Amino acid sequence: MSGQPEVALSVKDLKTYFYTNNRCNKAVNGVSFEIHRGKTLCIVGESGCGKSVTAATVMQLLPTLSRIEEGSITYYSDDGPIEIEKLPRNGREMRAIRGSEIAMIFQDPMTALNPVYTIGFQIGESLKYHTDLNRKQIRERTIELLRDMGISLPEMRVKDYPHAYSGGMRQRAMIAMAMSCNPKILIADEPTTALDVTIQAQIFELMDKLKAEHDTAIMLITHDMGVVAELADDVAVMYMGNIVEAGTVDQVLRHPVHPYTRALLSSIPVLGKGKDQDIQPIPGSTPDPYQRPKGCQFAPRCTHRVEACDVMPDEVNIDDTRRVMCWRYQEFLPDGG
Repeated sequence: MSGQPEVALSVKDLKTYFYTNNRCNKAVNGVSFEIHRGKTLCIVGESGCGKSVTAATVMQLLPTLSRIEEGSITYYSDDGPIEIEKLPRNGREMRAIRGSEIAMIFQDPMTALNPVYTIGFQIGESLKYHTDLNRKQIRERTIELLRDMGISLPEMRVKDYPHAYSGGMRQRAMIAMAMSCNPKILIADEPTTALDVTIQAQIFELMDKLKAEHDTAIMLITHDMGVVAELADDVAVMYMGNIVEAGTVDQVLRHPVHPYTRALLSSIPVLGKGKDQDIQPIPGSTPDPYQRPKGCQFAPRCTHRVEACDVMPDEVNIDDTRRVMCWRYQEFLPDGG
């Protein structure tokens, strides 16, 4: 399937490890997925499960004391497949791809924006580096992007520095920067964390527009299952560096077969059900990545644990679109599988 044109990015058995104080954190430990043109893949899971590290690995924006140990990241560009994991992190080829063909919206705009340059200059730099626009056209395009993001008086605000923007406005400026070159792949890491719900809706509408008009493939990292239900075509559920369940949004949200996915969905209040609904928190907390449980990583918190869970389950393909890592998944399959 990977060679077909509709696949924009293919990640196979990716392992990204961090090395600190003679210890190794297997932050991403054998992850595989595909992102298709014009589709949205949502990656969900608790904090620390490896979602952001997966995104940073695809962008080759990893810290110094980390490396890709195994696996492949193949970007299907218009000129043919590019093996991203083999490119030098800050080489010319990776810099040309980053921002123009694969863009990323970061989780924290205050650390992603440079405080000593104006917002207009920072968005303009991306356009200057990746397009043939002249200075006047860059300024016009920058103002247009800010206006699209719902920033009022963009002709004036384009000259402001990041500290003059509110948290939500900074996030919108970051999104404008990521969308400036109409990338083939957009990686959005919790893109609406700092925004109120009306602005969230606008941002997701813009991302949907980008997807529809430019056939953009979107990888969306989020905690919000409501966002997943609304936007996702496919869903991957991550836990401790592994994708424990993946499938179409309908399969994963309606008929989850991994105990972790089921526990995640049980811990979310449902709008309209009132205050008497039974919300079940997931017991325990995420294990220390340096002292991982043996076998299935979710076993210490799992209410369905059996002896077999002392051994890590293999990934099983239930059908063409669905896969899971669990010894007992068959018990949760809807009638007829």
